Amino acid sequence: MAWPCLLFLAALFLSAGAVAEPDNEDKPFAEKHVVLQISDPNPFKQTLVLNVANNLIKHYGQDKIDIEIVAFGPGLRLLLADNSNLSRIDGLSSQGVRFSACSNTIKAFTKKLGKEPKLNPHSTRVSAGVVRIMDLVDQGYTLIKP
Repeated sequence: MAWPCLLFLAALFLSAGAVAEPDNEDKPFAEKHVVLQISDPNPFKQTLVLNVANNLIKHYGQDKIDIEIVAFGPGLRLLLADNSNLSRIDGLSSQGVRFSACSNTIKAFTKKLGKEPKLNPHSTRVSAGVVRIMDLVDQGYTLIKP
């Protein structure tokens, strides 16, 4: 009876150290995987999150780093179509940075505005921004909240 318990504990111990490998088909050679959170309406913070993404690409090279920016709450303003950072988002997107927009926040904006906000064409809707971040962290991404 002791052997099955020991085998179970050994398997549990070995699996506890396992870390999920990020799996992004678009960046198969990426050595670093980062998720950047933007949940602040402050234009300074929006610029900062874009600066961080740009600096990471400069440091590692666009093929060696996988970056996703997740916007939720007031931070969704970064991904609105009329945001002043449109050209910077275009540039980062062309370098492989992904932009995720929280559907829960979009619903809240729609209710408040009386119509659905128009999003940047580079943004992808996710069911919930916080859940997306948690899923990415579970996949081995490093969370950075500038």
